[in-house]
Amino acid sequence: LEEAAFQLQQIFRIDISIALNILGIESMRVGHCQAAFTCFKLAADRGYSKAQFNVGLCYEHGRGTEKDLEKAGFYYCQAASSHHPMAQYRYARYLLQHGPGSLWDRQHEAVALLERAAGAGITEAQAYLGVFYMRGLQPQEKRGLKYLLQAANSGDAQSRYHVGVCYEQGLGVQQNLAEALRHYRQSAAAGSRQARERLRA
Repeated sequence: LEEAAFQLQQIFRIDISIALNILGIESMRVGHCQAAFTCFKLAADRGYSKAQFNVGLCYEHGRGTEKDLEKAGFYYCQAASSHHPMAQYRYARYLLQHGPGSLWDRQHEAVALLERAAGAGITEAQAYLGVFYMRGLQPQEKRGLKYLLQAANSGDAQSRYHVGVCYEQGLGVQQNLAEALRHYRQSAAAGSRQARERLRA
């Protein structure tokens, strides 16, 4: 009976958090940012990862509250530790740009988070990793190309452009100008200004 009561409490707690988060989303949609932030914060403080991510967004962009990147990082970290893929991506970016500690430690943790987010299908993480591996201190071109292709195949025009560059310059793949042109054309058709300029060149 105690176990059943505990399970009911857990379900009730989660349901309240879900309801608060939905209320926050609806409030944000109609422009009531402060009310939205209050709802997100209540649900986040109950441990609901989707609300923790939303609180992080509010702090990062100053919606419904003062802009505070450190608090944004804190809430992204909480959501990321509950395996929220987009929070993993956002927290990784926070670590790389603003995080405490040595650059090597931050980079190591950030890349692990980006890898998990990319594996969960977050296009932004795939694109970020692709460029990171291409341009890092110790470039890993084949690995970078793999992530750029994933992001490109998810519809990211900028990643498609970078794939074209890889084929044009032979980065992580055998040089193939026809293949480079194909990627540039697809990227340009999807709206990439850089791809259009490259095609003209």
